[in-house]
Amino acid sequence: MEKTEAAPPEQVVRCRCLRAGARLPERMTTGASGFDIRACLDVPVTIEPGGRALIPTGISVAVPPGFEGCVRARSGLALRHGVGLANGPGTIDSDYRGEVGVILLNWGEERFTVAPGDRVAQLVIQQLPPVRMVWAEVLSGTERGDGGFGHTGTAAAGPDGAA
Repeated sequence: MEKTEAAPPEQVVRCRCLRAGARLPERMTTGASGFDIRACLDVPVTIEPGGRALIPTGISVAVPPGFEGCVRARSGLALRHGVGLANGPGTIDSDYRGEVGVILLNWGEERFTVAPGDRVAQLVIQQLPPVRMVWAEVLSGTERGDGGFGHTGTAAAGPDGAA
């Protein structure tokens, strides 16, 4: 007989409606890790190519201590319209109680209009390990070492592993 682990207890995240038209974040499928969040606008907002706009959601979120709210782009907007997050992913700290805003950036070649109620991003709630920063004279070594931006190159490796 196969042993199954019990699911962890459900975390409840309280949301506050800040204005009319705001919608509670919702999972669109049972297996979704993110909750879609929607624009709470009085009138549509058009973002020019290369432009960006702060899109209000009309909600505030009480992220539990030890967790973060991670605002991520919606892949469909990125693929179909070239629209993503200017600061993606964005973080909602557990002590922030202001309105959740989504900074959309239009990387596309055409204007993009956000209508009231449009799904503009997704919210993922992630648990954070307890961490403390300390000074150290020496750090442990790794294969990568201090290799930084682009240190592994861009060419595909050949059959012998050489790039």
